[in-house]
Amino acid sequence: MTEILQIPKLVVVFGGSGFVGRHIVRALAKRGYRIRVPVRRPDLAGHLQPLGNVGQIQPVQANVRMRWSVDRAVQGADHVINLVAILHEGGRQKFNTVHEFGSRAVAEAARSVGAGLTHISALGADLNAESDYARTKALGEKAVLETSPDAVIFRPSIIFGPEDSFFNRFADMARYSPVLPLIGGGQTKFQPVYVGDVAEAVARSVEGKIKGGQIYELGGPQVLTFKQCMEELLTVIERKRLLVPVPWWVANLQASILGLLPNPLLTKDQVLQLRQHNIVSEEANKANRTLAGLDIQPQSIGTILPSYLWRFRAAGQFQRKPAGIAN
Repeated sequence: MTEILQIPKLVVVFGGSGFVGRHIVRALAKRGYRIRVPVRRPDLAGHLQPLGNVGQIQPVQANVRMRWSVDRAVQGADHVINLVAILHEGGRQKFNTVHEFGSRAVAEAARSVGAGLTHISALGADLNAESDYARTKALGEKAVLETSPDAVIFRPSIIFGPEDSFFNRFADMARYSPVLPLIGGGQTKFQPVYVGDVAEAVARSVEGKIKGGQIYELGGPQVLTFKQCMEELLTVIERKRLLVPVPWWVANLQASILGLLPNPLLTKDQVLQLRQHNIVSEEANKANRTLAGLDIQPQSIGTILPSYLWRFRAAGQFQRKPAGIAN
């Protein structure tokens, strides 16, 4: 009797070449899925190939602002994941076009081929937010649920991991600057979540293990202020730096200047975001719409940060420890 081989399911990951995307692609590859990664520049996505077997991961050209390319990218898909987002506007990349129009385009394309949908949003998404980022993120969620009511939506807090743009950026700053700024006094609360935990949650949604039509809030095991995050970072990289509170009005002034740079360190919209705490809500905790509710044990920054921030120590991995202190 001839055995019929079952072709693995095809998962399309929009934005899969970025920081979070590569970890999700790895998690999916380990589960044996075929993975298509639509990106604006497929020639710059070669780093994804070693994450799976030969031919398992296929970058293709697409742009969420161009609907025809989105439709083409999802052909034959069993499940679609949308990770595309921007932290600041530049050129044709606007919050509305990427977060709202792009999210609706991906959702409609997934629906047209009968594919499941997982959408990555962000904690703080709010239709009434002053921040354009937070407001358009909420509009993106609204567009997704209107188009695909069974979609799974994840709202992570600040995501940390080897390629993150938060701890790496401030650790690099600490190499040259004698001070680190605490915007608004550094009292904004975060719940940093490990990128591997986010990837695991997304992979489980592809497996059908997570109930659709829900918004899940993903945070780590600790709630830390901005100041505490900087203190933890300095402990890991073994450097002493002065933590200087920056009043909101000064931060706004700095952002109005820095925001003019091609890749700004700070924008006025980001200052607005920092005025709001970025932690999992009580409603999500009570409804088990969290990592713990998904039976995923979140990793703490104390466990993970030393594994990749060691390169910012004065002597890197060869930093000497005082006698009597174990590595």
